Amino acid sequence: MCRHIAYLGPSVALGEVLTSPVHGLVRQSWEPRRQRSGTVNADGFGVGWYAEGDRVPGRYRRSGPVWGDETFADLTRVVRSTALLAAVRDATFAGADGEAAAAPFAEGCLLFSHNGAVRGWPGSLAPLAGGLPPERLLALAARSDSALIWALVLHRTEQGDEIAQAVADTVLDVGAAAPGSRLNLLVTDGSTIVATTWGDSLWYLHEPGRRTVVASEPYDDDPHWCEVPDRTLLAATRTDVLLTPLKEPTA
Repeated sequence: MCRHIAYLGPSVALGEVLTSPVHGLVRQSWEPRRQRSGTVNADGFGVGWYAEGDRVPGRYRRSGPVWGDETFADLTRVVRSTALLAAVRDATFAGADGEAAAAPFAEGCLLFSHNGAVRGWPGSLAPLAGGLPPERLLALAARSDSALIWALVLHRTEQGDEIAQAVADTVLDVGAAAPGSRLNLLVTDGSTIVATTWGDSLWYLHEPGRRTVVASEPYDDDPHWCEVPDRTLLAATRTDVLLTPLKEPTA
């Protein structure tokens, strides 16, 4: 299991979102307050952010614990952005992919993170993987459930789906193929945030017209944090937050 966060708002140093809050993402990596599975997130971390005038985000990822990386502390102090996505990782299974398995994953202007685990991996998703083009499978960033879920989302967008629809349908497909999975997904393109709740916590903090933060758990005790119900799709900008129930298809 992991913890993740996305931010849209006025330009801020990355640390104002990730390290300065009393219960920020870095502290959550060793002391999460609402994580339902696992505890310490020491198996990798990453942050992606957008520079002014450039829609393709930059990323910094490492395979070890975030609290031991001095470069990350420097980076979050000096880099500023109006949009970011960051995550800390608690690996479901041991693997050799290291940094490549750490979120955020990226494709074009998109950043992606998965908080959860696919039950029965990898066999449970073999039928869904078989529906992907071979070149998409060969280009997987890592040999992990998260990387395959990301490939499934991207395949839907390549077929013409909007990102929110692609995320929702992917979660429903994976949930049906692997019941009992935890599928909290988080995606941003720098101007919108799309997220799902499916087995773990998700919260948002919204100041209309100014900022929107979506996170696995609140980074402070601001009473305006709102919890997102389980089995929900969240779509947000700086001005609006829309919550839509994720409905599993009936037989």
